[in-house]
Amino acid sequence: MKKTIITVLGHDCVGIIAKVCTYLAENQINILDISQTITGGYFNMMMITDASACEKSTAQIAQEMDAFGKTMNLSIRCMQEDIFNSMHRI
Repeated sequence: MKKTIITVLGHDCVGIIAKVCTYLAENQINILDISQTITGGYFNMMMITDASACEKSTAQIAQEMDAFGKTMNLSIRCMQEDIFNSMHRI
């Protein structure tokens, strides 16, 4: 399994989850777990996904999601699970 962690941050607006999930579905990326909150008008979402069936590299997915996020004034980050865990270790 090729687990990736995707985070989405920014001002809340209509369609964020739908647009992100559409991209994932079109690229055969399965959502394993998802959490999202809206606090004071700010949207925050974290997803654990399985990109095993995706033909693109994690780096390419990250680039595409970053560019997509910019079109909606969002910060979207995608990284491999092991890198995410290393970055967030206490």
